[in-house]
Parts: sequence; C-alpha cells; structure tokens
Amino acid sequence: MRSLPLPLALTARLLPVAVLAVAGWALSSDPPASTSATDHKSAQKTPDSQDAPAPTASAAVKTYTTAPAPCTSLPEKTITSLVPGAKPAGQEIPSTDKSLRRTCSWNALKGYDYRWLDVSFEIAGSEAQAQKSYQERTSKQSGGGAVPGLGDTAYSVVNLTTKDKQETREGVVLVRASNALVVVTYNGSDFETKKAPGTDEINKGAIKAARSAVTALESGRKN
Repeated sequence: MRSLPLPLALTARLLPVAVLAVAGWALSSDPPASTSATDHKSAQKTPDSQDAPAPTASAAVKTYTTAPAPCTSLPEKTITSLVPGAKPAGQEIPSTDKSLRRTCSWNALKGYDYRWLDVSFEIAGSEAQAQKSYQERTSKQSGGGAVPGLGDTAYSVVNLTTKDKQETREGVVLVRASNALVVVTYNGSDFETKKAPGTDEINKGAIKAARSAVTALESGRKN
C-alpha cells in the first residue's frame, strides 16, 4: 500500500520581545543665595509639573504574557467532530520557548478520510509587533477574507493542492488578539475518491477551532 501524502506543515516565527524604556527625573539643585523668593519657588518643580517627561511610546502594556496550553484549548467535542478518530489529548509540538509559542496537533485516518488540525499560540512583545506580523502573513495569503467578531482582527483562506492525483484542501485562520496571534490550520483528503473535502466544510471547521482557541487565550489572560 502506498504511503499517504503528508499535509502541509504549519510554519511560524518567534517574534522579538520589546524593551520597556523608563524616563528618569532629576530634581533641580538649590538656587544661589541671591535668587529671589519667586525664583526659588519656580525652581522647586515636582515631577507632576508640565516639564516632566512624557511616557515613551515603547512602554506598551502587554495583554498576554505567556502562551496557553494548546492541547487543552479546544473542547473534546470540537476535536472529535473535526478530526474523527483522533485522540482528544493531541500532541504538542516541541518549542524553543513555550512562553512565546506553543502548538498542538491532531490527526487521524478514519476509513479513507484523513483530517489534520493544528492550533498555535504566539505571544509578541507588543500589540504593534503582533499587528505587523499579522499584516505580513495575511498579505502573502491571497483569495481569503476577513472573519468578523473574532479577536481584534481575523483572516481566513482555503487552498486546494493536488499531488499524485490526490487532492488536499487546507484552511488557515489567522487571528490577532492584542499582542497575541492564534493560527489554526485544518486540512483533509479522501483516499478512496482522491477528492478533497468541500471548501465550506474546511473553512467552517477552521473558524470553529479558532473561536475556541481565542476563548482559551482570553480565559488565561495575564496568567
């Protein structure tokens, strides 16, 4: 029996962590003896005065500081409906820094139907960095569209590939929620007919998983 084609691999990159800058405040020195009383009072300005330095733009507050556990981010019924025959526990992919990026994968072959699902969480150093990464990735994915009501902004795209006459349809949903990114990849093939599942099935399945993943991210906020 020939080997089954592997689904497309989910790629991601670690994002840098922003450095918070803090402005210092130095009290003015005592005025000389010849200074008038009025000048002496004006010299004793406090950090609350108008001359105090404004907070720097880089001192952004991070909503999320660590990636949640990906293999418990989806309800069991969601996993069994999207990947029939898969073990609900899933398999976490090794990461160089689990606080910044974590991914869980589920896959199974039931009969001739194969399904693969990946859920990944990535934590950026700031909202601006997450937004930049989101824009860069979505600009490379043509033919998709926005997903309303999911995170701060979300994008979904479905593509069909064919190898050795076997079709595979893959959907990707990318969500930005503050300084975090949620990436869901969902694909499938039928090895009897060599056809792929319909676009609507794959797209709705990926979005369903993404909604559950974003809920898991928000429930673990600042933990």
